[in-house]
Amino acid sequence: MSAAFLYALVGVGLFSLGLYALIVHAHLLRKILALNVMGNGVFLVLVALARRTGEARPDAVPHAMVITGIVVAVSATAFALTLMLKLSAATGRAELPDDRRE
Repeated sequence: MSAAFLYALVGVGLFSLGLYALIVHAHLLRKILALNVMGNGVFLVLVALARRTGEARPDAVPHAMVITGIVVAVSATAFALTLMLKLSAATGRAELPDDRRE
């Protein structure tokens, strides 16, 4: 098993774990953390795909995309946490309202 395959496998596992947590948990902080875990899984898969077959040097474009994605993920997380704090201050709860009619 190569290192690239291991990175890709761990990335898919992280993405699956984050997707499960996103679906199961109702608390917004846990949903934000689940989205970050999913993003880290995608970053690992991109790094795994950066290695070209038969070449010693990896492709630089996926690495640049991962670095850009990390910057975007940090700013999006800060924005999501700010929105969560505003919602928590307005409603007193850090969960989205349940709109299902029973």
